[in-house]
Amino acid sequence: MFLLLLAAITLLLYLAAGLEVTIRSRRLRHLIHIPPIDDDCAPRISVIIPACNEERNIESALASVIAQDYPDFEIIAIDDRSTDSTGAILDRVAAQTPNLRVVHITQLPAGWLGKNHALQMGADSTTGSVLLFSDADVVMHPSVLRRAARYLVEHDIDHLAIPPRAIVHGFLAKAFLGAFALLFTIYTKPWKVSDPKAREHIGIGAFNMIRTAAYQTIGGHRPIAMRPDDDMKLGKLVKLRGFKQDMVFGTELLSVEWYASFREMRNGLMKNFFAALDYSLLKLAAAAVGQFALLIWPFVAILVTRGATEWLNAATVALLLITFAINAPRAGISWVWGFAMPIAGATAIYLMTRSALFTLKNGGIEWRGTRYPIAQLRANRL
Repeated sequence: MFLLLLAAITLLLYLAAGLEVTIRSRRLRHLIHIPPIDDDCAPRISVIIPACNEERNIESALASVIAQDYPDFEIIAIDDRSTDSTGAILDRVAAQTPNLRVVHITQLPAGWLGKNHALQMGADSTTGSVLLFSDADVVMHPSVLRRAARYLVEHDIDHLAIPPRAIVHGFLAKAFLGAFALLFTIYTKPWKVSDPKAREHIGIGAFNMIRTAAYQTIGGHRPIAMRPDDDMKLGKLVKLRGFKQDMVFGTELLSVEWYASFREMRNGLMKNFFAALDYSLLKLAAAAVGQFALLIWPFVAILVTRGATEWLNAATVALLLITFAINAPRAGISWVWGFAMPIAGATAIYLMTRSALFTLKNGGIEWRGTRYPIAQLRANRL
């Protein structure tokens, strides 16, 4: 009886979530469909790019920003204590690029995560009325700034988040990316972030565009100085202070090599998962049970149950695959990865558990060569 009830509840949850995602996400615009802004309406934009040991991608990513067809912008690249050739690459490019300035950081003040401090330092030295926080591995089409600025100005938006097409390598990484994209959409409900009465908020580390006045009013990155999930928390600050927020899809014009391998992804996400769960073992347990019930069990149940329970789970799996096939292309993901949902769910549980155990065992997180105590991380709640 329990398995039958679970199957019925799971089917209803997927039906509700699938309809909401499929219908309401169609309201979101795509950056490629937004016309470029005219020169006389274009605000000055300051592009801020933090980089710590990014020699693999920084030059190609920076070249795509330099090549922007935009009339008035500056680039501030922050070399955040890099031990590879990142700083030298930035200095070489800056010598040939008048609108590029490089800030070298050699020490990290107490109470800051490295990236958040770098973003704040970059923002403090800008002259634009609009800030764009991006990453050192994001590649942009030359029209990205013009199109994003057009949407920001015409809709009088204070904060615009644009997700790129994420590039990963390896079976496990690609399987996980598909499930992550779907669950992230269900959780954040990006079609609701523009509603000032809704609690939903959004932030995309690859492309967080915010008006300078709004950024200064919310206190910049200082209120979230110790948050590994700084992009989402910046979006939360924006909503809490009553500023206008929105999101458009940018997968056709923006791309980022998220991780080059599953091993790199596993290590890179170590800092994020437990932070997203507020460093709570109770929330970790609930998330793991939820992942198993929603992504793994329906597929398994088709093989081990009979009668109405089997058919309800089969309907759930079919609904999940259809929902994924319809919505995945908007995130630049092939529909075939829907069939890997059980593997993706198991991978997510593994990554969440590993992140929690590592953080608790070591009393904090290790990020880009710097250790951050868990007491300080937990204290920075939002």
